[in-house]
Amino acid sequence: MSKHLWLSRAFRARLKTNATTACRSGISRGQRTFALLELGAAGEWGLNAGGSGSGPTAAIEFTAISNWRAIEPSVTTLFGQETKWDTGFVFRKPFDLSPTVESSGVSIRTVGHGRTTDSIGVEAAAHFEIWPTPERQYGWFLEPSYTRSFGSSHERFFGVGTGLLISIQ
Repeated sequence: MSKHLWLSRAFRARLKTNATTACRSGISRGQRTFALLELGAAGEWGLNAGGSGSGPTAAIEFTAISNWRAIEPSVTTLFGQETKWDTGFVFRKPFDLSPTVESSGVSIRTVGHGRTTDSIGVEAAAHFEIWPTPERQYGWFLEPSYTRSFGSSHERFFGVGTGLLISIQ
């Protein structure tokens, strides 16, 4: 047997061993995604000013540092007594609660509100991702939140967003 053929077989055997070890240790294709697309619906209820609104929400989540930092820009349009556009930018630390449930705990984000005038606010949100399969190609998310506006009326809101997660490879 030639030296090159022997090295080639040894290299392929080592690759196969590494792939088997990776699968057994819980590393799946879904954990190596480029980004997550979040499409869903959101609702918000005023705590001090009354009123409510609901509408579509969209976000894209990038993993800046694997298992350490996720970055998520988002936009939500809420229709109620007035139309409100919320834009947000969040940094969060994801962690697994189980093989199919991921959470990022409570994250703080700055939110641009557009009720009657533009204002800046802050939102605390608990973000949960539920994946029906370990491959994490499709799933859904649930995100309850509390928002405080820094505008002249100091509006406060309780909100909930939910929808579909799509993994972008």
